[in-house]
Amino acid sequence: MEKPANLKDSIGAYAVQCCRCFKWRLIPTKEDFEAIREHFTEDPWHCAKMPNNSCDKPADIEYDTTRIWVIDRPNIPKAPANTERLVMMRKDLSKMDIYYLMPNGKRVRGTNDVAKFLQSHPQYKKRMSISKFCFVSPKIAEETVAEDCEWRLGLGNKKQKMKNSG
Repeated sequence: MEKPANLKDSIGAYAVQCCRCFKWRLIPTKEDFEAIREHFTEDPWHCAKMPNNSCDKPADIEYDTTRIWVIDRPNIPKAPANTERLVMMRKDLSKMDIYYLMPNGKRVRGTNDVAKFLQSHPQYKKRMSISKFCFVSPKIAEETVAEDCEWRLGLGNKKQKMKNSG
């Protein structure tokens, strides 16, 4: 599968929080992160699962305002074989959009698109299930967005308007 040049994740690093010490650990690859996330509830992640690591070691990364953090839900299925789940932040930082890049290079934006793809490409029906596609977007952690950011300023104006109308 060849990814078009303009389709790139907005995610710069993958991290998971230890369920024991609550320190953040960098996960080396997107594939490793997706495998952890897929089974997070039934198999909570802890530092000892990473080679040469323990809760006694300092955190790999701090949850702070040096970067915008987005928090994904646990138990999102790993992308089906020959597809890729892309998470893209909108320019105005208002939300994240989820796409899947399909084996033919096309992207889908929802389960209806997946159903149409499978209808048009029946050779994938036995290898892909619509239930393995999740279009729920990660939550942008507001507290990690800089105070002077256009998105935060817009959010403040929106809250003020709601307060004034109520």
